[in-house]
Amino acid sequence: METTPARTPHRLDPAGGCPHAVGARLLSEGAVAPVELPGGIEGMAVLGHEALREFLQHPEVAKDPRHFTALREGRLAPDWPLLTFATVPGMTTADGDDHRRLRSLVSQAFTPRRIAGLRPRVEESTGTLLDGLARAAAAGGGVADLRRHFALPLPMGVICELLGVDVRFRARLHDLGGKVVATGTPPAEAVAAHRELLAVLEEIAAVRAAHPGDDLTSALIAARDEGGGRLDPRELIGTLLLVIIAGHETTLNLITNAVRALCAHPAQLALVRAGGASWADVVEETLRWDAPVSYFPFRYPVRDLTVAGTLLPAGTPVLAGYAAAGRDPAAHGPDAGRFDVTRPARPGAVRHLSLGHGVHYCLGAPLARLEATVALEGLFTRFPALCQAVPDGDLTPHAGFVGNSVRSLPVRLGTPAPRVADGPHAGGGPRP
Repeated sequence: METTPARTPHRLDPAGGCPHAVGARLLSEGAVAPVELPGGIEGMAVLGHEALREFLQHPEVAKDPRHFTALREGRLAPDWPLLTFATVPGMTTADGDDHRRLRSLVSQAFTPRRIAGLRPRVEESTGTLLDGLARAAAAGGGVADLRRHFALPLPMGVICELLGVDVRFRARLHDLGGKVVATGTPPAEAVAAHRELLAVLEEIAAVRAAHPGDDLTSALIAARDEGGGRLDPRELIGTLLLVIIAGHETTLNLITNAVRALCAHPAQLALVRAGGASWADVVEETLRWDAPVSYFPFRYPVRDLTVAGTLLPAGTPVLAGYAAAGRDPAAHGPDAGRFDVTRPARPGAVRHLSLGHGVHYCLGAPLARLEATVALEGLFTRFPALCQAVPDGDLTPHAGFVGNSVRSLPVRLGTPAPRVADGPHAGGGPRP
């Protein structure tokens, strides 16, 4: 099969930035692009929707870092900024039976019944945090950082309750986790943050081991202590790291990005409030149009593969370009760059890939959708005049090229609507 001519690798900026302009340019040149990772490491990014869907479920693509040629050959520095993504023990670096074993241990916390049972708690937390957001705005001259006071503590609180993590650990977990996954963190600081994060997770595990409860951490510790190869100590800590970071960072970005999108498209917000679309539609269109993750590391072809006419050499670290795939005109039409909550799904097609695809599909996707839907409805019901306090161009992009959002989102709340119920309305349309 013929391959496309060689392209000059795009150097991914470790400091991050908005991914959409670069993604559109790279995608216009082909569905798969060569990239230069930090440290001069050669990699590839799969950017086209159909190419990414094919790649994510390809049977000869692995997650196990033993397939990573540069790592195997010792060409990665100990402080390489993406080393945690490549080597953390857990579901994101496991294949086959190991992946199924680890996933089965965590999946008990994310069954449809368990997620549905969390709705009252998510609604209660949303109401409490909206009260806090109002207080923050009152203290800030009418302006509050929605990301700090609302979009962050909601998913962090929920995932930590599922894990049985005490409140006193939560701020440190977010701060340290952010430094570890931000590709622009200075190397020495990233290494120190990684060590401290592992120490905090060890402390959390020790607390739950001494005082087990009805939570996921206690269940994982029981699996570790049962023996029989169900879970080793490194996998326990790696799984906690994965669930905590993935369990709040993605939803934090999703909520933040959805609020930005609605503030920038008031007609779309009015349509939802009038019942012409649901809050769930807002969540799905945000996942497509402004994915919470720009480029997710890593997968490795176990042999030379050709995807969308481009050769992916065996052992190459490949990034999943979710942000670019979400705006791929080949999949979403010539208006793929337009935010439209009424966008119809193509028959038989996947609307977006922003939560993954195939066996590594995000285990927490139903929880993220629940949290974001409840959060958005509660927010715009309580504060129907909410708007951004600064122009979008003045917002600082997320640190690093993995996550996609902004570092803060100052908003003006306006006059709150009368409280007609204890929590957010659970349906998709306006309140009765």
